[in-house]
Amino acid sequence: MTDSTIKFKVPSDDKENMRLILRTVFDALNEKGYNPINQIVGYLLTEDPTYITNYNNARSMICKLDRDELMQHLVKCFLFGNK
Repeated sequence: MTDSTIKFKVPSDDKENMRLILRTVFDALNEKGYNPINQIVGYLLTEDPTYITNYNNARSMICKLDRDELMQHLVKCFLFGNK
């Protein structure tokens, strides 16, 4: 058995789609009076969709994203900027 790491790359159009969805969810949470950062982090850590409001279809939208890919992209942006 080979102990190698599988590499994958998120296509750039997926990154833009993730950004659009995340921004839409952020705005919906903010409009409803929630702390959007805390709510999104809660969702990412637990995968519990009740952290996200149904307002403006935000819950349905964020559930379409792959959490692992989203977290990978967020960490990359944090470490290296918006590349």
